[in-house]
Amino acid sequence: MGTLDIDFVRAQFPAFAEPSLKGQAFFENAGGSYTCRPVLDRLSRFYTQRKVQPYAPYDASRLGGEEMDEARARLAAIMGVDTDELSFGPSTTQNTYVLAQAFRQWMKPGDAIIVTNQDHEANSGPWRRLADDGIEIREWQIDPDSGSLSLLDLENLLDEKVRLVCFPHCSNVVGEINPVTEITAIAHSAGAFVCVDGVSYAPHGLPNVGDLGPDIYLFSAYKTYGPHQGCMIIRCALGEMLPNQAHHFNAGVLYKRFTPAGPDHAQIAASAGMADYVELLCDHHGGPEAGASARGGFVHDIMREHEVALLQPLLDAVKDRNTLRLIGPSDAARRAPTVALALNREAEPVAAELAKYGIMAGGGDFYAHRPLQAMGVDPDQGVLRLSFTHYSSQQEIDQLLEALDRVL
Repeated sequence: MGTLDIDFVRAQFPAFAEPSLKGQAFFENAGGSYTCRPVLDRLSRFYTQRKVQPYAPYDASRLGGEEMDEARARLAAIMGVDTDELSFGPSTTQNTYVLAQAFRQWMKPGDAIIVTNQDHEANSGPWRRLADDGIEIREWQIDPDSGSLSLLDLENLLDEKVRLVCFPHCSNVVGEINPVTEITAIAHSAGAFVCVDGVSYAPHGLPNVGDLGPDIYLFSAYKTYGPHQGCMIIRCALGEMLPNQAHHFNAGVLYKRFTPAGPDHAQIAASAGMADYVELLCDHHGGPEAGASARGGFVHDIMREHEVALLQPLLDAVKDRNTLRLIGPSDAARRAPTVALALNREAEPVAAELAKYGIMAGGGDFYAHRPLQAMGVDPDQGVLRLSFTHYSSQQEIDQLLEALDRVL
């Protein structure tokens, strides 16, 4: 596998040629990434040429519908699932609430759901609310020092009452990559379905959900170089078992069953640009010529290799400082490049100090009250979060390290 061509990568993102952003190093990618040019081109084309109700017989409408279908088909193929198993919604949080409503109707009082306290609130709060209907909520708790989830702890929580296990592919503050395949196998062997929040993982390489094995996989396109949409994979066996949440006449169409609101046509069509971008990277770097999931897997791996190489020096620079606490693993290979630092003081003013040195970063709780509290971090003080992706450069890491030396 070759080295990621960072100049080629950055040329695909107009933000890096934007004069107003010159000299600014972006380290709040976990909150939303820059958008790649293929997405912007498709969005502009849709609003310019296809902004009519789709799926009618006239050309502008027919082509608009075809572009929406293309987005689902191509992204699903990259992620190793059937086209109808991928649907779009306004956000991952909204998608999760719709799913929780379906499980509310399907489950019986006394049934149980396992959630973690490592999650962003979006994959925790909607499920916890089912307790109001007599559903038992069991919390898979993190280690208060490391922030890690123990597989043995999960096994001790599972029994014949558990219908669903919800956990993150990686946390938006802990950053550790959880073993999805292993966790899924443990849950399935106990008769439970699995829901994975992939929001903090997918920007670092779209995963092959078919290989990983969960029944539900959620992620956000706007954090994955795309438009502001929530992407939701529900495998067919589960999707057809749960009650329809959409118009009654859409009950027989899997990708419509859990998207009750009218979709954003333009943004769905523009999401095909995410697949265009994967194809561009694969071709430029000499990846496999055939097989959408194989090509996606190749791109996933070169993204991760680049990120790990940039991430380790950052972790090394902060892990032993007495004035702060690194949340999560100090081994770059075990985590996403989302680095939360507890500073024993309010984090937001520190992020403001970094901005003076051209570092765009965030301070706060990042909707992760539960993991922060579990690790003894005051959510009101929050953490300084430094997050990047494969389009970040060595020069930007150097700029960040220099700025951290000045403000910490």
